[in-house]
Amino acid sequence: MILCVDPETPARERTAAALADAGFDVAEAGSLAAARDALDAHAVECVVTEYAFDDGTGLDLVAAARERHPDAACVLFTATPLAEVDTGAFGSLVAEYVRKDGEHGELVDVVEHALAFRSQTAYPLPDDEGARVAALEQYAADPAELGASLDRLTELATALFGVDAAAVGIIDAHTEEFLSCHGISFDTMDREDTVCTYAILDDGVTVIEDVQADPRFEDDEGLAAANIRFYASAPLVTPDGQAIGTFCIYDDEPRGFDGRDRELLSLLGDEAMEQLSLRRRIRDAGGDGDD
Repeated sequence: MILCVDPETPARERTAAALADAGFDVAEAGSLAAARDALDAHAVECVVTEYAFDDGTGLDLVAAARERHPDAACVLFTATPLAEVDTGAFGSLVAEYVRKDGEHGELVDVVEHALAFRSQTAYPLPDDEGARVAALEQYAADPAELGASLDRLTELATALFGVDAAAVGIIDAHTEEFLSCHGISFDTMDREDTVCTYAILDDGVTVIEDVQADPRFEDDEGLAAANIRFYASAPLVTPDGQAIGTFCIYDDEPRGFDGRDRELLSLLGDEAMEQLSLRRRIRDAGGDGDD
């Protein structure tokens, strides 16, 4: 069952109808108090909630939902801009964010995806995963928006380190999308199949000198098929300290990586993050971001 929670009755009814039309069993609540009662009364698999309520916030409800139903998927479907949401309050709460714009297609897609992966335990999560995913929403961009800026960086990295390939990826709740690749081509990957989902747990540069010798990846068919033996990455870190992705390099042979190499890779990661930040500032200012 999906619990749809919104203090505005017409908006709640439209959302509930859209979810019901998609084949879901839906219950409704107009306040956090009523929603908590519903959580106690039903086996809730997903909560879709507004952010602003007279008696608290949607994040309060997410916390209550996780206490009662630990595997429940949670989605903030709200008219409140993400910049005005207290993302620090996400903490370790993992919740999707969908901006309410009068349409429900994106919401239905997110709910379907969240339900499909809500039991995913194949990889570790950062302690602040909810805040991290919320921060990513402010920087996520269509790769085309970045023009050649990231492509220049990944090409430079392969020459600088003498490796086969380099890539820039951003990691959302369930997948990694690659914004730039040089020397290798990656489609969007399930998060449990990527090395980067482990790399964002580290504060600095991650180095795996022999991927196939690492027990976390020895059975990863995708890495073996791509002939990846060496991996190193620097995190893409937002100004408020959230690691939303990685700048990675790969090689088909195990190798070492010294302190100066780590410094240079960290600089490339910082520059890639600056490109993402620049595009965010352009979008926020209403520009088109064209090169």
